[in-house]
Amino acid sequence: MSPDDPTTAAQHQPRGRAHRRSRTRRRILAGAVAALLAGAGAGALALSASAAPTVGISVDAGTSLGTVPSSGVGLNTGVGDENMGTAKVTSLMKAAGVRQLRFPGGSGADGYHWKTHTMNGGGWIASNTDFDHFMATAKTVGAQPIVTANYGSGTPQEAADWVKYANVDKGYGVKYWEIGNEVYGNGHYGNGKGWETDNHADKSPTAYARNLIAYAKAMKAVDPTVKIGAVLTTPGGWPDAVKAPGDSADWNHTVLSIAASSIDFVIVHWYPGGTTTADLLNTPSRIAGATSSLRSLIATYAGPHAASVQIAVTETDAVGSPALTSQAAALYAPDNYMSWFEHGATDVDWWNLHNGTDQAPTTVDGQTDYQDGGMLSAGTCAGGKCEPPRDTPFPTYWGIRSLTALAQPGDTMVKSSSGNPSVAVHAVRTSNGGLNVMLINKSPQNTAQVSLSYTGFTPTAGAVTTVSYAKAGTALTTAKRGTALAQTLPPYSITTLQLKPASGTAGADKPSPAPTPTAATPLVSASGTTGTRAQAESGAPVGRPTPSSTSGSLASTGMSNTVTYSALGGLLAIAAGGVLVLRGRRRRALHGK
Repeated sequence: MSPDDPTTAAQHQPRGRAHRRSRTRRRILAGAVAALLAGAGAGALALSASAAPTVGISVDAGTSLGTVPSSGVGLNTGVGDENMGTAKVTSLMKAAGVRQLRFPGGSGADGYHWKTHTMNGGGWIASNTDFDHFMATAKTVGAQPIVTANYGSGTPQEAADWVKYANVDKGYGVKYWEIGNEVYGNGHYGNGKGWETDNHADKSPTAYARNLIAYAKAMKAVDPTVKIGAVLTTPGGWPDAVKAPGDSADWNHTVLSIAASSIDFVIVHWYPGGTTTADLLNTPSRIAGATSSLRSLIATYAGPHAASVQIAVTETDAVGSPALTSQAAALYAPDNYMSWFEHGATDVDWWNLHNGTDQAPTTVDGQTDYQDGGMLSAGTCAGGKCEPPRDTPFPTYWGIRSLTALAQPGDTMVKSSSGNPSVAVHAVRTSNGGLNVMLINKSPQNTAQVSLSYTGFTPTAGAVTTVSYAKAGTALTTAKRGTALAQTLPPYSITTLQLKPASGTAGADKPSPAPTPTAATPLVSASGTTGTRAQAESGAPVGRPTPSSTSGSLASTGMSNTVTYSALGGLLAIAAGGVLVLRGRRRRALHGK
């Protein structure tokens, strides 16, 4: 969850047990991810450090992968972020094309009571982040809200009252409602108390499913148009495929077998990690397997309702990898978003707007990485070194903003492919008949020569307009560079070609849909496992469950932010996954006084 007082964070960093645990658990997580990716085939993932031959890029402008979702580019915001609604921040979000904001923020949602704007256990909440203030921010940004109802310490009636207030009393029209955050992290799978608040006596997937139906019934009685989301484990991620003692099936099969007819979308969190930046940059290739598995589950249990059940990725970032704010994470972001959209997700929400860190900066591929999960700097300090001033865009911000050069909601994504995994490609037919092609050079050292070919579209000859983001950049750069057939990509860069149809051509006919797979695509087989970011902080097992459980191989992780109060040193620890932001006693509000 967001740090809300970066000016004091550096002054109150403890150097004892809590800080050591944070570093140790990050090392455990990194080791688990290393084992995972080792099983995926080093040859397929490695990026050559030597000069590579020309990479062939093919764009099939006649084959549609679907339209860009109207509110697909999303972002997490939390009740601890007192700066989410400032003029500067809302302007930056709007410029980045953010069209969905998630509230009230990760695991904090299972402790948050919207009527009183309070948190179970006295966790930090900024006074200006109540629901009405959040909705004002969303309106200013032009973003659709997605709200996580309190499952862990709330009730169906509390959630129904929230729907009434939002949509009947205030007319906000909040459409999407998640029921809980990472409820499977409640300790049911042998990980102690877990990281997710859940005050129900029965913490099984059966109990969640039955309670989910009760939430859906109460909320839709108030507003039948709302969409209800069910929390699922990420396919291949802990505790996917784990069957706890007394259960007849794992979490996903149990929840959907009981509640599939009562839901409108499913929720997963995607934190693929990777021990190297090359690992991270190749993880979007695993998204096809994850979505295929989800679709198979939905089809099995939702019957004729299955086609209308959407997939939402309400948390994602580069946690678990070496890069959180440096260029590799910036390159990963648009590749991640587009890969999910191309495989049918309707929403992808980056973690986080502001986040903060208690980790000293590192050097990643020659660039300072502040180990902060936020899109904008929180201005925190650690190890005697401070981040850039608050609200300074990190490279991840520019990576996400690069999507505005590629596509607008309603544009048609089309099929494209690369002859080398060192260059990723995504292509979009625009509403005015043009074709935009995003090229991502994943090599930190080498330029990439690419040759492009097109089916179903004839681009105009001559130099083309490009919109680029290069390493150490502080803005997107628009220029005339190269041609539609050949481009030179700088190392570690994002380059989007904005192409017009050649004179006398109509561009392409309406793209036809790509063939639908007839069977689920298996996830990448891997040895080893990974855990969630919340697990890494809470003491839950990172990777492997308790000896009494078994798990399938992992291709991705889930994550959460956990809000806890630590008596150690009188500090409020806001755990944003693998990152802890430690707030001092300066504010009396921290103790509810």
